[in-house]
Amino acid sequence: MPLYKEELRYFVRAVLDEDVGNGDLTTQATIPVDAVLSAEMNAREPMVIAGVDIAAKIIQTVDSAIDINIRVQDGTEIASGNTILKLDGNARNILTVERSALNVIQHLSGISTLTRKYVKQIEHTDCKLLDTRKTIPLYRKLAKYASRLGGAENHRMRLDDGILIKDNHIASVGSVKAAVKAARNFGTSASTIGITVECDTLLQAQEAVDAGADRLLLDNMSLDLLKEAVTKYKGRVKLEASGGVTIDTIKAIAETGVDYVSVGRITQSAPAVDIGLDYIR
Repeated sequence: MPLYKEELRYFVRAVLDEDVGNGDLTTQATIPVDAVLSAEMNAREPMVIAGVDIAAKIIQTVDSAIDINIRVQDGTEIASGNTILKLDGNARNILTVERSALNVIQHLSGISTLTRKYVKQIEHTDCKLLDTRKTIPLYRKLAKYASRLGGAENHRMRLDDGILIKDNHIASVGSVKAAVKAARNFGTSASTIGITVECDTLLQAQEAVDAGADRLLLDNMSLDLLKEAVTKYKGRVKLEASGGVTIDTIKAIAETGVDYVSVGRITQSAPAVDIGLDYIR
């Protein structure tokens, strides 16, 4: 579960408050209070599942008596037509909670599915796919959980996870050297990204390496410049390519020899997958 117990409780409550409000008027008006229903949550396209346990928690919060049979675990790649989970219980409560549960699993599975497509483009290389902080506000832990299920590695979760010196930081202090020196003197604890410097040019890359950076974020560089950076700095610092990467360009970028490619699209722009709740009776 990507959320702590209290985080999950808060998230589920917020989801239901947003969608249900004071009650599902249509269901209350049309469905008998004692009616029962069986339903299946089915994939209507190929996908990588993410969020099934969270969807189940949303359902159970509305009605703990609803029987939930989870057929597919998170991280599983399934074909169209596969049943993800089956529900049996009070018809009113199933109808009320349907959209809230579907919204979460469709969105998260969309992220994991798109991420898996990117990963498959570079799996013949040693390059790793990274996600970014480009996420829907308050949805970051869930989005990064879904990207991990798709095969990506998590970059910084938050700004306190490591130092990444970008162009505006450099402009504010005057030079790459001054920014790296200040970061070293700051005495931050070790992180997975060390002191990373965003570089738009090979001149900046050289300055960053000379100043003692641990990692270079090579931003919007051409394939030729990436290859040159790999020739010069591979093994001395970690190399991350970033900026406008798409499913059509990531393969060639990874083949330059960089260690990582970071892609904002996998969490920022992933389309929801098509999952439906089909009623059996």
